[in-house]
Parts: sequence; structure tokens; C-alpha cells
Amino acid sequence: MAKFAAKPRFLSHRLALPVLLPVLLAGALAAAPAAAAWPDKPIRLVVGFPPGGPVDTHARILAEKLQPILGQSVVLDYKAGAAGNLGSDAVAKAAPDGYTLLLANTGQMAINGSLYPKLPYAMPRDFAPVARTALIPLVMVVNNNVPARNLKEFIAYARANPGKLNFASGGNGGISHLMPEMFKQASGTFIVHIPYKGSAPALTDVMGGQAQMMADSIPLFTPYIKAGKVRALAVTSRQRSPALPDVPTMDEAGLKNFEVVGFYGMLAPAGTPKEVVAKVSGALQTVLADADTRAKLEQQGAEPAWQGPEAFGQTIAAEQKRWGQAVKASGAKID
Repeated sequence: MAKFAAKPRFLSHRLALPVLLPVLLAGALAAAPAAAAWPDKPIRLVVGFPPGGPVDTHARILAEKLQPILGQSVVLDYKAGAAGNLGSDAVAKAAPDGYTLLLANTGQMAINGSLYPKLPYAMPRDFAPVARTALIPLVMVVNNNVPARNLKEFIAYARANPGKLNFASGGNGGISHLMPEMFKQASGTFIVHIPYKGSAPALTDVMGGQAQMMADSIPLFTPYIKAGKVRALAVTSRQRSPALPDVPTMDEAGLKNFEVVGFYGMLAPAGTPKEVVAKVSGALQTVLADADTRAKLEQQGAEPAWQGPEAFGQTIAAEQKRWGQAVKASGAKID
């Protein structure tokens, strides 16, 4: 009886395999479409700055163009403060499911890690690079009373008057502070830094003559350059800007091999599935190749410049090193 009883139990295990195998396969097949279904709800795109600024404008253009490609709405979520750090921190701590993304600028990706010694997150450790979206050239301007009509004359004038000229910036450690610091090193000039609480009041004082020079994003200056209220000396990109076609590059104007541009890019929390990252990155590549998108970005003073996740990650690392050296040379620190 014991042998007879044992035999059916042995056979039942063997018979169970053909029965269970279809069930297991069905479960695996059911899981695959679930992963492939991303996105199946709205996507949150975090902007670490107030509405109305250049990062917000860039985010709005991308969000509008991404929605029909991804098939879901892309909702902007503003978490302004601490030079974008609040927004960056929120995304670093978000679930890595592809439904929370960050649109970041140069400061967030390449400067703040050196400028703020106690950040609650690390770049790029806590993020998955998705795509670089644009390059942001700057333009250097001077007050109309400065007796220099071009960049070569300004460098000669600054060298002849060390410490007697001022440059204004939108604040310590920002790109409008660090780019002139790089210019000073490259040109062998000594120009005194005057930080302001924002680029708008800084520009007001440049036009008023309290400061002689400033460098910042092209859209900020374009109307004032065209109105003749400030004089543009050069743009900081390798090629001339479509927004200011008559303004030479630094290289053309006499400061050889000088190129300093900001950049925008999209990031996800670390651990976001690679297939989701690839899908968003591919969608952004399509968006940035669109003629209407390019025209809108160029009006903003941005140059569409897509990079995929791997290349973008390498760019962040290289730019962190470059801007970190500029922060160190400037002596800027924010606790």
C-alpha cells in the first residue's frame, strides 16, 4: 500500500509541470505589455525656477512638443529656490518610474556641486541622464560710455586700467559671474566683480554706467542691443547666434579658442528603467529636429543640441570639471 500510495504522488508532480507551464508563461507575457505601456498617466516635468524665466520657456516648448509623441500630457511642476537645488533634490528623491523628470540648466548640472558644499544630493550619482536639449551661448556687452568699439579694444583698455573697471552679474557663482571670470583669465585682465540680486538690476546698472561690462544669456540683452542701449562685443559660442547675426564670436573678435556656453538637459531619478530613458530621449531627438521647435528655441537664444544618455552623461562630467575650476578660481562659495 505504501508503494502504491507513493506512485501517484510522484506522477502528480510530473503531471503538474505541463499544467503550470502555460500559467507561468501567461503571467510573464502579461507583465511584458505592462512595462511597454509606459507612459499610461501624465508625466511631471520639474522646473527648479519660477515661471517666466528662460528655463521655464524652454520647458514649455519641450512639454508641448513631447505630448503628442508620448501620448500623455507633460505637466510642469515649479519648485523654485536655491539656484535650482530644490527642484533637483525633489527629482533625486522621486520614484524612478519615469513619471518625474527634471529640466536642468548649467548651474544645476555643472556648477552647484562646487558652489554649495552641503547639497542633499549628488550630480550625477542620483540621476539618470536622458538627453541634452540645447546649448545656451552668452553675449558680452559694455556700457556705451566705454571707449572701446570692439573686443580687442576692450581687452587693451582693461589691461591699461587694471582694477578700475567693473563687471555686473546676476549673483555670486552663477554663469553670469563665472563666464567673465573665465574671460579675465583668458585675456589677462583684472576687472572687479559686482554681484546683484538678479540679472535685470545688474543690466540696469550697466546701462546706467555703475558697471562697465556684463555677460549673460542672449535673450536678456537682445532688445537693449538692438535699441542701442548697450554695445555687444562678442558672443561666447563657436558660431554666431541667429538672434544676433551681426555680433562676432569671441574667436572672430580676437580671443582665440574661447568658447563658454551654458546647456539645458533632461534628467530622471537614478534607477529609472533604461527603456523608459531611451524612449524619452528618442522623443526629444524627434522634437529637437522639428523645424518649428528649432525656430522657437533660436528665438529664445538657444541652439538645439540633442545628445543621447551616454554622451550627455559624459558632457555633464566634463562640464562639472570645467565649471568647478572656474568656481575655485573665483573663490565663490554659498553655504
